[in-house]
This record gives sequence, structure tokens and C-alpha cells, in this order.
Amino acid sequence: MCRFIPAILLCLLIFSCDKPRDKIKPTFGPISEFVYASVNIQPDSLYEVFSAVNGILEKEFVVEGDTVEPGQPLLQIINSNPRLNTKNALLAYDLAKKNLSGNSTILSGIKEEIETARLKLNNDSIYFKRQEKLWQQEIGSKVTYEQKKLEYELSKNQLELLQNKYSRTRNELETQLQQAYNNYKNSLIITEDYTITSKINGMVYALYKKKGESVTTIEPIASLGSASVFVIEMLVDEVDIVKLQKGQQCFVVLDAYENEVFKAVIHKIYPKKDQMNQTFKVEARFTDIPPTLYPGLSGEANILIGQKENTLSIPRDYLIEDSKVSTDDGMIKVQVGMENLEMVEILSGITKDTWIYRPSP
Repeated sequence: MCRFIPAILLCLLIFSCDKPRDKIKPTFGPISEFVYASVNIQPDSLYEVFSAVNGILEKEFVVEGDTVEPGQPLLQIINSNPRLNTKNALLAYDLAKKNLSGNSTILSGIKEEIETARLKLNNDSIYFKRQEKLWQQEIGSKVTYEQKKLEYELSKNQLELLQNKYSRTRNELETQLQQAYNNYKNSLIITEDYTITSKINGMVYALYKKKGESVTTIEPIASLGSASVFVIEMLVDEVDIVKLQKGQQCFVVLDAYENEVFKAVIHKIYPKKDQMNQTFKVEARFTDIPPTLYPGLSGEANILIGQKENTLSIPRDYLIEDSKVSTDDGMIKVQVGMENLEMVEILSGITKDTWIYRPSP
């Protein structure tokens, strides 16, 4: 049984086979090259607040959204340990002062030993000098003379030892006094740290604890940052980071402002790579500031890394295998320069008069 192709379908097949491929000539014009980055908005000077000690949150002086200034109280932590530590430090300081004072049993006892040793030395010196004169007159025995001389020298050494002991003990007591004073002052500072204050002019963006909850030294209890200045945190792929430098212009689109583009400038490039996502963090500041900003707003950015005013270029979808174009003379290899999502700069291989064809789908 014969089957016939309908006439209309046959015509469509014939015309589709004969349909010419799209062709164009390269054009001269401006071209720009960009690096893509994801965007997250954060306040400038953002930092998390930690407590210096463990305790219970007793009082909140601020709420989220409040503006604050340096030294302004934020939170009060209650813990009895600091007060006890301060009392103990004060007792140790008072004891160290007493040990160093003139009435101290430690130093006064050594002074009494020195005085006793001085009297003995004086007495031994008299007996020795007397025996020495007698010996010079050949009166008495040599044993007696040497015995008195030995007693005199021993008394002299004993006095020197006690005097050294006094100086050494006094130095030790002075050091202990200074250490006790430092510990006492430090305990006062730690006690003051229980009222946590702001370090900046800014805003309270988050409070992580409520009154009555326990507070530790290893978890943040609040988040503060600038109320008016925001930074653009961008994550850039490691293959693109070497193309960036401070001062380059950025074009930012935020999800909250879908149809608007805001200009910004790179002001900081972090040198450490995030091993988890193989990106580098880059910060930029708005030169064209959105009307309202909140921490955590997201979007994307295109960073301008190069620009030429008059260069030969072709549409990107006419490029084959990143370095070839289809022409009347067949496939030709070209050298490309700048490129973006739409256009590719052609440095050599074809001219403005070369017809190139769009690759077949």
C-alpha cells in the first residue's frame, strides 16, 4: 500500500531545507567585560557582642532597632562570682601591704636577727682585736687567736647573709604587693564588664537572649552595626578574583529593587579563599545608594573589569568552540579579547567585511 506525503507538509520540508542560515558582518563599537558576583548587604562595622563572664541576663537597656552610641549600656549580667573575687583580691592586697609595712612580722623579725648579729659581730670584733694584739706580743696561744678570728669572720658573714635576706624578702614582698594590686584592679574591671556597653555609634540589629536566660562567654548575645552605612558583600569565583582590584565599578541589582541598577565601587578584597565554596569575599560601597537598606538583602552584581570604545566584535552566539567562526571560506580560527554575555571582541582572524554564519542549532 502506497503512502503519500501531504502537499502542504512537502512544501514545508522543501522550504526548510532551502532556508538560508543567519549571517552578519562584524561591527565596530564599544564593549565591556564584567565579572559576576552574588551579593549580600550588611551594615558597616557589624560586630557580635559577647559577655566577659557566664551569668544570667538581668536587664535589657535597649531593644532591636534602637540607635546607640559608644559607652551606652546594652545589657546587664548578674553573677555573684565577680563580687567574691573582688573581695578576695582586696583581702590579698591588704595582706600584702601589711607584710611590707614596718610593723610586718616578716621584715621586723629579720631586722631583729640583723640587730642581734650586729651586736655579736661587734663583740666578736672586740675579742678578736684584743687577742690579735696579744698574739703580736707573743702572749697566748695561736689556737686561741685563730678561734677568735674564726668567730669574728663567722659573725661578719652571718650579718651579711641576714642583710641580703632582708633585701631579698623586701623585694619579694613589694612584688607580691604589686601583683595583689593588679589582681584587685583587674577584678574591678571584670566586675564592670557585667554591664555590657556599645563600642560604636550604630544600631542594635539583634538580641539573642531574653531576660532570665543564661549567658556564656562563647556565644553572642547581640549584634550591632552602623545605622546608616552599608557594605556590599560579594562572593567572587576563584577563577575571576585575579581580575579584580580596588576602585573598580560595580552594577548591583537587589531582589528588593527588581528593576533598578545601583552603582558601587570595590573598596576591599579579602585575600583568604573560602574552601567550602571556592570563592573570595569582596566588599564594595554604594555610590548610588538605595532609598532603604536592611541587613541580609540579596542580589547580584556585575563588576566592570575592562572597557573599549571602538573595537571589532561579533555576537557571542556566532562564536564556535570559543575560538572559531563559520565563513564563506569555511571554518576560521579567530583570536578573541574582551567578552561578555552578549558580545565578543575579535583581535584577529576576520575583518569587518567578513560574512560569518550563526551555528546551526
